[in-house]
Amino acid sequence: MARTAGRSWLRRSPVVPTPAVRLVCFPHAGGSAASYAGFARELPARAELVVAQYPGRGDRFAEPAVEDVRRMAAHVSAELLALEPASMVLFGHSLGALVAYETALALQRSGVRVEQLAVSASPPPRLAGGGDTHLQDDDELWSTVCGFGGVEPEIAADEDLRDILLPILRSDVRANELYEPLAQSSPLSCPVLCYHGIGDPLIDEAQLVEWGEVSTGPLSVRRRPGGHFHVFTEIGDLIEDVFAGVPIEALQRRAVS
Repeated sequence: MARTAGRSWLRRSPVVPTPAVRLVCFPHAGGSAASYAGFARELPARAELVVAQYPGRGDRFAEPAVEDVRRMAAHVSAELLALEPASMVLFGHSLGALVAYETALALQRSGVRVEQLAVSASPPPRLAGGGDTHLQDDDELWSTVCGFGGVEPEIAADEDLRDILLPILRSDVRANELYEPLAQSSPLSCPVLCYHGIGDPLIDEAQLVEWGEVSTGPLSVRRRPGGHFHVFTEIGDLIEDVFAGVPIEALQRRAVS
């Protein structure tokens, strides 16, 4: 993925001249920009994929993790605002859903409205946070994370990889569990899509309707097979659904006018 010099938070692939829309993706706890590599192949024409690369992983492995969701969002929003203008759809999975939401708020405070906020595998902000998983010892935390189904068996059994991955996983889980939304945040005005993986043990599906409280726009809740990590199966269907309500042609005319 293309990047700018220094400690950039954004990875762009493919880089599209005058894109009609950017799909901005936010990884889950322990995830990196590479998690969304498959999304680039499924984008509609004139769409650009931009993925947040949190410090502590991938090509930012040597950097200290940021353990605060709003600080993460502040960095991402600042870099998005520095790009050439384009309409944006934000998509966040698990921890990334909260970072995406806070990024949408930060953009709105700067006068930029996102076209759509898509969130996956996360309670709504008011009910997010809490828990003490980040305080578990290494064996307990690794067992907990592997039980979610997002770690390949050969990686789960590799002690050297475990030792490399555990610190960043602990930092991300801490950021998620210590998250608290601001009490005085103005609501967004964009549509909200909320995705739920059927059988996800981390999510109470009955709570997801409260994602509708973060915006004056409409809420749609979608159920998909695949459990907590459903977003990495049937990617083409997911991208098609994300963009189904986005007026690509109108945005393209706006981008070239």
